[in-house]
Amino acid sequence: MNISIRKASPTDTKDILRLINELAIFENEPDAVEITEKDLLENGFGEQPLFSCLVAEIDTHICGLALYYHRFSTWKGKSIHLEDLIVEEAYRGNGIGKKLYTEVMKDAYHQNVKRVEWAVLDWNKNAKDFYKNTGATIFDDWQIVQFNEENLKLFVEKQ
Repeated sequence: MNISIRKASPTDTKDILRLINELAIFENEPDAVEITEKDLLENGFGEQPLFSCLVAEIDTHICGLALYYHRFSTWKGKSIHLEDLIVEEAYRGNGIGKKLYTEVMKDAYHQNVKRVEWAVLDWNKNAKDFYKNTGATIFDDWQIVQFNEENLKLFVEKQ
């Protein structure tokens, strides 16, 4: 199996969205994806892209992706957030995820970032084991906090 990793292009947005939807199903949130191909195109491939994306291909079939973006830590400085690492279910177990992950880490290293961070669901044992085996630390004492669009609006309108 010849797996190639490359930077995503604007013509890949359909496959990127397909993989994002597959991840939503895997994470038991099949109706949660609101983003569109247009959103991906405008936000990832415009004049000031908000994210970087690598895709994994076998022949011409895109079977995985890593989507990440820059952040800034007040304690550490320049950092990267790995938003999603996705491998199509039929292709899992072939080292595709590790290849994508490795390329993100190489990119981070070459950009001299101080930290790469991401979230993993507590029930995703395979992912947690993979990350631990690469030397990553999984913190038990930090929890993710979010405002969804509706709650953000309600909060701001009350101020």
